[in-house]
Amino acid sequence: MTATLITMARAERADLAEFLDTLAPQDWEARSLCTRWTVKDVVAHMISYEELGAPGLLKRFAKGWIVRANQVGVDEFSDLSPQQLLEFLRNHLQPRGLTAGFGGMIALVDGTIHHQDIRRALGRPRIVPADRLERVLGLVPGNPRLGAGRRIRGLRLRANDVDWAHGRGPEVTGPGEALLMAMSGRRAALADLDGAGRPTLAGRLGR
Repeated sequence: MTATLITMARAERADLAEFLDTLAPQDWEARSLCTRWTVKDVVAHMISYEELGAPGLLKRFAKGWIVRANQVGVDEFSDLSPQQLLEFLRNHLQPRGLTAGFGGMIALVDGTIHHQDIRRALGRPRIVPADRLERVLGLVPGNPRLGAGRRIRGLRLRANDVDWAHGRGPEVTGPGEALLMAMSGRRAALADLDGAGRPTLAGRLGR
């Protein structure tokens, strides 16, 4: 039986919570792959929409519009300790609120990418379950919020470890996780990629 997006999102959060429980205090303060955010900030962002109803969501967007709304959420959770953030996450393994949108797509995509933002920054790699990774890879190219479309336009991306490929043009190959992170704007993933289309993708990711 094929897992649903929401069950995959829950599994991803459970994996993240288990990993976060192994972190030392200094790990929480380390820089993540998200610009200007520490590991603690990334976790705060991931859970900051869980208990927001429509009025709370509108209030947050009013404070920060679309782009800065994420930072507003991080700021609202800044007083929580790492253990309190971890406890909150464990109490919200099942996505709710905004992150449960589109059948759990938001929670699954954001959760997988941000989990890797933390893992990669700390030098603690993992193997993303293949079924979960393939599902997320298929959801990212057409997601306007992530901006992947403009980064990969005119390129063919092909994973060499899972059954996934997308697009036409000069090829970019590598692990599915690295392709996911590059599509999402993480330049650090380029080191794991190869192919004739890699220079074009690198140029679009900037410095």
